Amino acid sequence: MVDEHEDAAHGHEDRPDYDPADKDLPAREPPLRSTAPQSDYTGRDVGVGAAVLLVGLVVTFVLPLALV
Repeated sequence: MVDEHEDAAHGHEDRPDYDPADKDLPAREPPLRSTAPQSDYTGRDVGVGAAVLLVGLVVTFVLPLALV
């Protein structure tokens, strides 16, 4: 199956061909990535989130009630 898209191989130049009989892991490690649900977070991160929540609640509920 050939992909007709002009940049079909973009980003896959160093990917070896798939061999189902080869069970060995690649010699190099995959690139490091960080995704939010799996990432560790600090107390500072929790504090910033709580502050953002507090400001959002004030803007959403307190400010409209104060202007009535």
